[in-house]
Amino acid sequence: MALLDLILNAWGSFQLFPLTVQISLVLAIPFVYNIVWQFVYSLRKDRVPLVFYWVPWVGSAVAYGMQPYDFFESCREKYGDVFAFVLLGRVMTVYLGPKGHEFVFNSKLQDVSAEEAYKHLTTPVFGEGVIYDCPNHRLMEQKKFAKNALTTNSFRKYVPVIQTEILDYFVTSPNFDMKHNNKGTANVMVTQPEMTIFTASRSLMGEQMRKKFDASFAGLYSDLDKGFTPINFVFPQLPLPLYRRRDLAQQKISRTYMELIKERRKTGDIVPGRDLIDSLMTSSTYKDGVKMTDQEIANLLIGVLMGGQHTSAATSAWFLLHLADKPELQEDIYKEVTSVLAPKGGNINDLSYEDLQDMPLVNNTIKETLRMHMPLHSIFRKVMNPLVVPGTTYVVPKGHHVLVSPGYAQTNDRWFPNAGDFNPKRWSEQSTSASSNDDTVDYGFGAVSKGVSSPYLPFGGGRHRCIGEQFAYVQLGTILATFVYNLKWSLKAGTEVPEPDYQSMVTLPQEPAEITWEKRETCVV
Repeated sequence: MALLDLILNAWGSFQLFPLTVQISLVLAIPFVYNIVWQFVYSLRKDRVPLVFYWVPWVGSAVAYGMQPYDFFESCREKYGDVFAFVLLGRVMTVYLGPKGHEFVFNSKLQDVSAEEAYKHLTTPVFGEGVIYDCPNHRLMEQKKFAKNALTTNSFRKYVPVIQTEILDYFVTSPNFDMKHNNKGTANVMVTQPEMTIFTASRSLMGEQMRKKFDASFAGLYSDLDKGFTPINFVFPQLPLPLYRRRDLAQQKISRTYMELIKERRKTGDIVPGRDLIDSLMTSSTYKDGVKMTDQEIANLLIGVLMGGQHTSAATSAWFLLHLADKPELQEDIYKEVTSVLAPKGGNINDLSYEDLQDMPLVNNTIKETLRMHMPLHSIFRKVMNPLVVPGTTYVVPKGHHVLVSPGYAQTNDRWFPNAGDFNPKRWSEQSTSASSNDDTVDYGFGAVSKGVSSPYLPFGGGRHRCIGEQFAYVQLGTILATFVYNLKWSLKAGTEVPEPDYQSMVTLPQEPAEITWEKRETCVV
C-alpha cells in the first residue's frame, strides 16, 4: 500500500511540471537508468566486462550489425577475449578464439540451448516441428534421417547430375546464354543462388521436384534468408514487407513439397533411396515410434535445401569473385582439372566424385573461401543454467546468451598469417584438421569430432555441427571445376572484390558483384 501511495504521489508531482519538462524527463530517465545500471553491473566481479553503450535497449546493435568482426576486434583490444554487449535488449556474452569455440560448442545441453536461441527465428522460415522447433533429441534424429541422402554412393550419383544442371544453366540463363554468346557479364548474386538451388534440388530432391523449381525459387529462398536478421532475433513477427515476403515464400515452397508428397502417397510411387523425399517418407520414424507428419517432412525439406543452398550460393559467389581477381590462380586450377581428367580423354563431362578427391587446389580454394567468408558470422546459444567461464570468476546468468564467432578467428592474423589475403595454397602448407582431438562422438546422426578448439570451424561444431559439409564440397567442387574448364573470367573493369554485406546473418558480397567471362577453347557448351 505504501508503495502504491508513493507511485501516486510521484505521478501527481510529475503532472505539476510543464509539458516540456515532462517530455525531457521521459526521454532522460531511461538514459540515466541505463548508465546507472551499467555502473552497477561493472562493480560485479562475477560478470564479464560489458561494452559501454549510450542508447537504452539498442545497445551495440548498430556497430555489431554493420561490421561484426571489426566490432569484436575493437572490444577485444579493450576488454580481452571475453566480454558482453547489449543487442536489442539481450545481453550477449562473447568468447573469441578457439577457447571460446570450446566453451560454447562443448557446453552441456542442459546449460545452453540452440533451440531457445533460434526457434523464434527459424520456425517462421522452416515451419513447425522441425530443426529448432522441437526438442534437441528430435533434431538429432531428423539429422540422421536426412543423412541417409548424404552417403558416398549418393555423392557419386550427384556429381554428373550437378554438372548437367550447371551446363544447362550456361545455356538457359540470360547471364550466360552460351549458345549465342562467347563472352558476357554475369551478376554472381543472381547466377549463384539460381545455380545452387537447381543443383541442390536436382541432386537431393530428385528430378520430379527439380521440374517444379524455376528461377523464382531462388528468389523465394532469398526471401527466407532475409528472415535471419538481427531485428528478427528480437521481433520475429513484425508487420513489415520483409516478414510478409518471408511468410509467403515459406508457404509457397511448403505447398510445392506437399504437392509431390501427396502425389506419391496417392499413387504409391515411393522408392526408398531414390531421393531425400522418398527417404524421409519411408524412414522418418523416431525411436519412440512417433512418425514425422507429411507437413513436417515438407518443413524439414525446406531446412535441408536451404542449408545446402544459401551456404553454397554465398561460397561459390565469393570464390568466383576472388578468382576473377587472381587470373594466375584461375589458370593453376584449370591445369589441375585438365590434368586429372587427361587419363579419361580430358573432357569435363567425365568428371566423377573420385576426380574431385584428386583436386587439392579445387578443394583448398573452397576451404580458403569458407575461411574468409564463413556464411554465418555469429552463432548463439541461450543460457539455461548459470554458466562459469573456465579459468575466470565470471558467471553468465541464466537467460543471457553466449555468442561465438569462428569467422572472426578465421579472418584474424593471430591464427592465419596475412588473413586478409585470399591464398588457397596456404592449406597445402599447414594442417587442415578441424581439431587436435581425434576423439569422436555420435549424437545420433553419425560420428563427429569432439574437439572444437581449432580456429577453423566453418561448419560449426558439437551436436549442432552441419551435416552437409561433404555435400557442400561435392556441389562446390563440381561448380568450380565446371566453371574453370569452360570459362575464363575477370572482375568487371574498374571494380574490386566487393566488401561483405552483414545485414543478414548470411555473409554475402555487396552488390554490384559482377564478373566478365569468355569461353575457353575447351568449352563444351
